[in-house]
Amino acid sequence: MRINTVKRKLSAGQPSLGTWLSLGSIVASRFMARVGFDWLTVDIEHSLVDWETATHMFAAIADAGCVPLGRVPMNRLDHIKRVLDNGAFGIVVPMVNSRQEALEAVAAAKYPPVGVRSVGGSVHALNFATTASEYYQRANDEILVVLQCEHIEAVRRADEIFSVPGIDAIFVGPNDLAASMRSPDGKPPSAEAFEEALEQILAACRRHRVAPGIHCMSAEEAQLRVRQGWQFVAIGSELRMMLDGAELALQPFLGQRKAEAAKY
Repeated sequence: MRINTVKRKLSAGQPSLGTWLSLGSIVASRFMARVGFDWLTVDIEHSLVDWETATHMFAAIADAGCVPLGRVPMNRLDHIKRVLDNGAFGIVVPMVNSRQEALEAVAAAKYPPVGVRSVGGSVHALNFATTASEYYQRANDEILVVLQCEHIEAVRRADEIFSVPGIDAIFVGPNDLAASMRSPDGKPPSAEAFEEALEQILAACRRHRVAPGIHCMSAEEAQLRVRQGWQFVAIGSELRMMLDGAELALQPFLGQRKAEAAKY
């Protein structure tokens, strides 16, 4: 049975880099899985990706030797079970704001006696290059559990949440975290206040020996976060990379187009 190399890296204190897949393209997944990322997360929360497409994407990623993860639509037993039964090597669970929610997410990802995941399926075994019976025996040791800290209430409760056994990584969603920190009149938090919240998360992860993770918008930001000690680091998304590449290709021509448009 294949081992989850990302889980091993994080437990060893090493950084692990990946990105988000939101376009629902199986072909794009095949290419992205061969670029060199440690993992790719299929986003089923904020995208058009359905369950069948996600299953094919997990398989395409796993067959390339990369680690497929799935961000579930929300913290529900049926969502977590379905992502794992369809071949993901781990879950990313959004908006976990309490210890009870963390306990429920971990339990949903683990077979008894550790958790409550029901036994069934066979696609998961294909992606792990094993039999269904061996998968059932060893899955608890290989499934990666990543919980998202993306609300200021979760930051305030970090110790009670992050101390739940079975969590491999905590992942910050910067946009939602910043949104939750807006003032009553809708003003966003200062850069200093936001960085202070990140420092609190990082420190709590270290106290409870879980890997800290964060979503970055550029390679430069990712390098900075890795230097700061963040481990589970996402760089943009395949959509963002496609658009950035297109804009870069057009850049020499855009100035000329604007100058021509100004004549009329």
